[in-house]
Amino acid sequence: MTEGPGPVARRREPPAPSAPAVVSARVERMAHAHHAHHGHAHSHAVAPDAGSRRLWLALALILAFMAGEVVAGALAHSLALLSDAGHMLTDAFAIGVSLVALRLMQRPARGAMTYGLGRVEALSAQLNGALLLVLAILIAFEAVRHLIAPPHTQGLPVLVVALVGILVNVLATMQLARANRSSMSVEGSYQHVLTDLFAFIGTAIAAIVILATGFLRADAIASLMVAALMVRSAYGLLRDSARVFLEAAPHELDPETIGLAMAGVPGVVEVHDLHVWQVSTGFPALSAHVLVGRGQDCHASRRELEAMLRERFGVEHSTLQIDHEGGDLLSIELAPRLRAR
Repeated sequence: MTEGPGPVARRREPPAPSAPAVVSARVERMAHAHHAHHGHAHSHAVAPDAGSRRLWLALALILAFMAGEVVAGALAHSLALLSDAGHMLTDAFAIGVSLVALRLMQRPARGAMTYGLGRVEALSAQLNGALLLVLAILIAFEAVRHLIAPPHTQGLPVLVVALVGILVNVLATMQLARANRSSMSVEGSYQHVLTDLFAFIGTAIAAIVILATGFLRADAIASLMVAALMVRSAYGLLRDSARVFLEAAPHELDPETIGLAMAGVPGVVEVHDLHVWQVSTGFPALSAHVLVGRGQDCHASRRELEAMLRERFGVEHSTLQIDHEGGDLLSIELAPRLRAR
């Protein structure tokens, strides 16, 4: 497999001066029949049954509990509860964005949007990740302040709200776990709620410590743990969505391995200009220039390569340009009036 901007060009020696004036050109047989855009047999969008109803149920649970948590956190002077409420706000926002993204992704490809709106989910993941990062910084700042000068925190209300929060987040997590998590936006919402579940467990532990020992700084420590979990979620969302926008190969697909597998197909002489990228979650794409032997059937080689890519690597959207090795020489004589000039 040859990687780089393009194949190495080979130029024929020019004809002797005494030879008739001719133009020699290497014909790279690039007929449309050899250029197969294998994209008509599958959809560019996430399936319509991506779990919108489950997302709506999870959103309702989170919004109802978030309102109660804000009230309880303000009355109990608990930064941990207020920080969890802020995290749940991002959960609700993430689910809302996921619902909008899933709706937009159902629109068919048309006009300038030749891939449809599949990358809307990557945009939503970028937005959710950035919001999580900002909230994590704000919560960490307040937690440090409360470590220095801890306010009086009532442990019992914090414990009660945290236990209810664990129950609500378990129900919401179960709903999102049953949705179609092959979508990046749905997976992002799932990770949001799952992270919040762990945060509530930490808050409950902090409340128990306050009730048992009177150690008020446990609330701020729990807040720092929440901030750390938010940073972790933000990093994952920003990393995965950035890979889509940068058109990097999906994690599970190694271009070198794919190139060697293609070069190992009988009749294939060389594979170059190999590109592997991801249009959206679950939608990898590939393009390559393949040289086959002189006597090889280009159409049969293309079908065999497409089948191998689909079965071994799960790549259903492949654009392959198949040419014969070497190529023919085409001699073009200049018209008499052009030679006269």
